[in-house]
Amino acid sequence: MIEKTPFGTTGHDSTRIIFGAAALGGMRQDKADTVLELLFERGINHLDTAAAYGESELRIGPWMSRHRSEFFLATKATARDRVGAFESIQRSLDRLQTDHLDLIQFHNLVDEEGWQTAMGPDGALEAAIDARDQGLVRFIGVTGHGTRTAAMHLRSLERFPFDSVLLPYNYSMMAQPQYAADFEALYGVCRERGVAVQTIKGIARRRWSDTYSGPRFSWYEPLRDSGALARGVRWVLSRPGVFLNSSSDATLLPQVLDAASGAGEAPSNEKMEADVAAHGIEALFEPGFDDV
Repeated sequence: MIEKTPFGTTGHDSTRIIFGAAALGGMRQDKADTVLELLFERGINHLDTAAAYGESELRIGPWMSRHRSEFFLATKATARDRVGAFESIQRSLDRLQTDHLDLIQFHNLVDEEGWQTAMGPDGALEAAIDARDQGLVRFIGVTGHGTRTAAMHLRSLERFPFDSVLLPYNYSMMAQPQYAADFEALYGVCRERGVAVQTIKGIARRRWSDTYSGPRFSWYEPLRDSGALARGVRWVLSRPGVFLNSSSDATLLPQVLDAASGAGEAPSNEKMEADVAAHGIEALFEPGFDDV
């Protein structure tokens, strides 16, 4: 079984693998049902989706109408203004076929202009607080991608006591000294305050090469070598208290779950460096070159 641990101070013990429901965005319902059935079989009790993930919320909705109490349900809003964000929350509730969300998150809130709008008067933060006051959401979080994310999340936590953060975390990202320093600072604050730390890109290999002609189920190329993938998962989960959101490539979900079931000590730096060399692993984000 996959370990469960407190999701911050929410009172919910979440599986340390959180299902990244971007994987459902382009699926038919019958294929999505197969994926969701696997989650039931493996005991995953936390789903993370977003309004921007294609039809993901629609694929989850029929399951929530029958199994709402069995999952911690999180989604995200991209709108930075109060009206737009509140409308997004209401739409997500309809699509997810539920009367409340466990967690609403501001999607990729890392750019300065968007941050100022969301955190300012009539911004998205006010909408989230309104929704919480009305019982439509229980908790509020913030997410981000790229090398600025950890530092921006620290700023966000200075402005408001968010319940969770989400950001990239893997061996290659942490090889960048500034990102590593920012991540460690954020991690320390989150541990001190009881803020849940969700991580993404744990099994990322690199950006797609121009010559690759095979199927693409995520915007980046994931690790497919079973050993390297398992080490990537175990490396993330060896850090106390962090969660790993699964890849948008659902074909790799069984391997991720298997690796998490056997998670223990972190693989050695020597093994991780050997994987970097053998598989051409590269950081997805570099300073000045941030992406979605």
